[in-house]
Amino acid sequence: MKKIKIIVGLNFGDEGKGLTVSYLCNQSKNPLVIRFSGGQQAGHTVVHEGNRHVFSNFGSGTMQGHPTYWSEYCTFSPLGVLNEHNALKKIKGLEPKLFVHPLCPVTTPYDRVFNCQLEKSNQHGSCGVGVGSTIQRQEDYYKLFVQDLFHENVLIQKLQNIKNYYAKKLAISNPYIDEKMGVNMDDFIHIVNEVKKIITVDNGSELLSQNGYDLIFEGSQGILLDQDFGFFPNVTRSNTTSKNALSIINNDKYLSMINKSDIEIYYITRSYQTRHGNGYMSNENLFGELNLKNNELETNVTNEWQGNFRKSVLDIDLLKYAFQCDSNFSHGITKHLVVTCVDQTGDIIPVTINNGDNNILYNIHIEELPTRLPVNFKNVYISRGDTTDKMSVIYLNNHI
Repeated sequence: MKKIKIIVGLNFGDEGKGLTVSYLCNQSKNPLVIRFSGGQQAGHTVVHEGNRHVFSNFGSGTMQGHPTYWSEYCTFSPLGVLNEHNALKKIKGLEPKLFVHPLCPVTTPYDRVFNCQLEKSNQHGSCGVGVGSTIQRQEDYYKLFVQDLFHENVLIQKLQNIKNYYAKKLAISNPYIDEKMGVNMDDFIHIVNEVKKIITVDNGSELLSQNGYDLIFEGSQGILLDQDFGFFPNVTRSNTTSKNALSIINNDKYLSMINKSDIEIYYITRSYQTRHGNGYMSNENLFGELNLKNNELETNVTNEWQGNFRKSVLDIDLLKYAFQCDSNFSHGITKHLVVTCVDQTGDIIPVTINNGDNNILYNIHIEELPTRLPVNFKNVYISRGDTTDKMSVIYLNNHI
């Protein structure tokens, strides 16, 4: 029987989704990793057989040789895919395999440059790789899909229309927009032609249901950055709950017949809060500096577009809110909790619980955390490092 696992971050991203996907791929005989939200802005760190890679455009099972399916809910960056494909090819024996839905929105150089210029003034915490501007452009009907990349005349005309779109936004004369934005369109066309050689366009109708794959849905960002449930305007332009993954399942003729008991959701949180860039995050600086250890290899660093990488004490009430948001879509599905980066805090972690007036600080053992949450977890997974062999499992079985 086909098994389906959905990986969802509970916080503001950076929870350890890549680590968890890699772990679950190791437990599966024939996994297919499916990206179902976000796009090329993901940064999922995986360590496998001594190789360390941060995945953005491929699934986090790629280093184990498992294919990725890029669903229509994700933006597609030809430049990002080509660069990451070339980097992965340098790992001995690796042949990255990427299936892409024909209706994935394509990020152009204009989207990326406009995103960066807009972020300089808005400072919403964007990654600066053009995801938000791509989605906005698509919503404004200047659409470019992956399928269009295979029709040269269509591609060139649509790129010209996109140039006009951004020229009006920036009040730049169209003939000079390439020069003003630093875009070389001939280079982009060359990149597109190279990318067409390394992807397989597939709408998923047979890929997901008929060839024996176990499906591992790899989420992006976290529920507290969801475009519907996060703290606007510092959100991502996608649904980061299990909503999209379950839509893919429910809309497929074969997958929709699978029993709910064969679908499981893995919710991921660090043993502390993090956020990259501006926006609300509770407990920050309220209880002194959060002292971490063993975090020398932290992937997230201060950068030009997102700003500072921030850290604070874990907030039980925000975790409860995240579960409430996802419960709108995930009723009746088996749930697991994964707590990562425990080696950075130790097994006794500080958490806050709101008493109606303010947050009260408690120190609890990591194994007590699931009992503070309003979910019947089947299992709790604890990670004390950045490799999958350091994942331990606590079998709870109806602790409430």
